[in-house]
Amino acid sequence: MAITAADVKKLRDITGAGMMDCKKALTDADGDMAQAEKILKEMGLAAVAKGQDRATENGRVFTKVAGGKAVLLELGCETDFVASNEKFKALGEELCDTILAKGYTEPNDELKGMVDALIATIKENMNLKRFTLVDIPEGGYASTYIHGEGAVAVVVVFTADKAELFANPSVQEFTHDCALHVAAYKPQFLNTSSVSKDYEEEQLSIFRAQVESMDKPEKVKEGIVRGKLSKLYSEVCFLNQLFVKDDSMSVEKKMNEVAKAAGGKLQIVDFKFYQAGVEA
Repeated sequence: MAITAADVKKLRDITGAGMMDCKKALTDADGDMAQAEKILKEMGLAAVAKGQDRATENGRVFTKVAGGKAVLLELGCETDFVASNEKFKALGEELCDTILAKGYTEPNDELKGMVDALIATIKENMNLKRFTLVDIPEGGYASTYIHGEGAVAVVVVFTADKAELFANPSVQEFTHDCALHVAAYKPQFLNTSSVSKDYEEEQLSIFRAQVESMDKPEKVKEGIVRGKLSKLYSEVCFLNQLFVKDDSMSVEKKMNEVAKAAGGKLQIVDFKFYQAGVEA
């Protein structure tokens, strides 16, 4: 059966494969479009298997909210060119949708199959590096933010004493600004009570070593140590950090100010962020 340019173009439109690959697949399939699609998929999956060991140092991060949950996801690829590809971006969104719809908490064959299907088309190695599901309490709210070209993804989860508070324009602005804040300052902990004991003890031992040689009473030296710890908390704890849009007060104080003006109470209960190429 003669293979026409229109046939080749149609197969390319369907699969996204290269013109020469489409022509070869149609020739091998004797013009059968469905069989040619199958051949292209098999060709692509064979390429996937051969390229699995190629590094996926580029990529982008995604975030989405639905059904009382939020997801953050990192999809890796070999080149920044593919990271900007619309099909690559669409795959990241589709993976987020699937994870949220089915409540997946770890990678599985279905998600891997979705990635492999795009590798078969683009012929560049890529992988689902990681994802996290975040619960949103009933009546709560999640603010999300993507920085730059998928460099950083943020989710911040809030609760309020009344759900209508989240419809207030000032509160909406504050929740968005909190997501911007996390992207900019990347806090390690939510507040001082969420700091791990191991981390705190490690920092205290460092600070005590720093003041050991000081010619001061032990009580004074311990006060200096505690002051250093307090300063550290203002740098690594989200609620203790100076607010990104108003450095005259902490995030917590700004939250209380905004909530009071809106006639209610707000609380930040969780936050997560992914930075492309940087494991937490």
